[in-house]
Amino acid sequence: MKTPLEVIGRKRDGHEHTPEEIQFLLAGYLRGEIPEYQMAAWLMAVCIRGMTAAETLALTDAMVASGEVLDLSAIEGVKVDKHSTGGVGDKVTLVAGPLAAACGVKVPKLSGRALAHTGGTLDKLESVPGVTVDLEPERFIQQVRDVGLAVAAQSPRMVPADKLLYALRDVTATVPSIPLIASSVMSKKIAAGADAIVLDVKFGRGAFMPDVASAEELASEMVTLGEGAKRRTVALVTAMDNPLGRTVGNALEVQEALDALAGEGDEELLEVCLRITREMCALAHVTADVEKVLRSGAGREIFERMLAAQGGHLEQGLPVAPVQVAIKADANGYVEAVDALEVGLAALELGAGRVRKEDKVDPAAGFVIEAPVGARVRRGDALVTVHARSQELVDRVATGLGGAWRLSEREVRKPPHILARVDKNGVTRGG
Repeated sequence: MKTPLEVIGRKRDGHEHTPEEIQFLLAGYLRGEIPEYQMAAWLMAVCIRGMTAAETLALTDAMVASGEVLDLSAIEGVKVDKHSTGGVGDKVTLVAGPLAAACGVKVPKLSGRALAHTGGTLDKLESVPGVTVDLEPERFIQQVRDVGLAVAAQSPRMVPADKLLYALRDVTATVPSIPLIASSVMSKKIAAGADAIVLDVKFGRGAFMPDVASAEELASEMVTLGEGAKRRTVALVTAMDNPLGRTVGNALEVQEALDALAGEGDEELLEVCLRITREMCALAHVTADVEKVLRSGAGREIFERMLAAQGGHLEQGLPVAPVQVAIKADANGYVEAVDALEVGLAALELGAGRVRKEDKVDPAAGFVIEAPVGARVRRGDALVTVHARSQELVDRVATGLGGAWRLSEREVRKPPHILARVDKNGVTRGG
């Protein structure tokens, strides 16, 4: 076998790695035999030179093999996972997961926490009194069998290579590499054990990918990895220039999800949730009238059963912020855009998210969007209501938050939310 220096040099010079070279590097790094500075050099070479589809699949396989893989064979039927690349106000998992389970799909879902301006599903669930997201594999599997759905934290024993590599990428300016992003996401999805995966790949101001083209490229790469690992995989490319739905913040988003599962709420949120649910049903070979199931309230019943199974007590009520203040429009017009990044950063300032992993989250903090894109407003109308633990925090975010709303003199039509669908046969544009 070559030395680490030779392997790094091959990627530096634009050559394609063999699977053995990738396994050699990763295993050596995990054992502490290859130092961080050499691994950082390799990551930068990958960032600049890129990776072929075969290399990215070999990297993903090696990352999966670095830890435990969840065995879901005790659950009957096709198990379908759903993953979002992150956004502002993205509570789709809390709606599509229960709705798919109500249609008859088995949904084992391992999720993450909030970091930077994007929300985390686990933090949202933990805003419900008593809920635990730390489920042992046996309890997780039994819950999926009994309820149809479980949403839990990933075991630290799964894909340890990803944790180490991501920490190194974060401090070496090597995060924005599509092969590295794709292998990071898909190694965790594959290790989670589901038979099929639906991906929601977001782009725009509030997302990691800046535009449709880069989101399509990432979606295609992840679909290729999923299919290469014998997991049926479909991705939707969706917009995240404006927050999704009418709320941003943990308890507020749980309540909005409950309302959506009763068939009430934001049309755009319901549109994407219904579409993702249909994709999950198709992958599971389940035939269901998803809209009829939504109207029946069966999805909300599943969500409530899941929360109760994980120790939750909805009857105690969700946390409520002591200070609630409306930010008002200073002119007449139509809402042309709501800057998702500005709203996400303001939520972070309120404590709804975290800058560092050890930061505590305020479950009641966040925003209720009173004037979404397309709404007509008059001077003095509420644009957004801030939910905070103090007036000082409201004052701190008020100016920047008001600037997130862009008004137009002319009537505004909402832009499409779902821009493309990606499967093993390629990209279909237009949603």
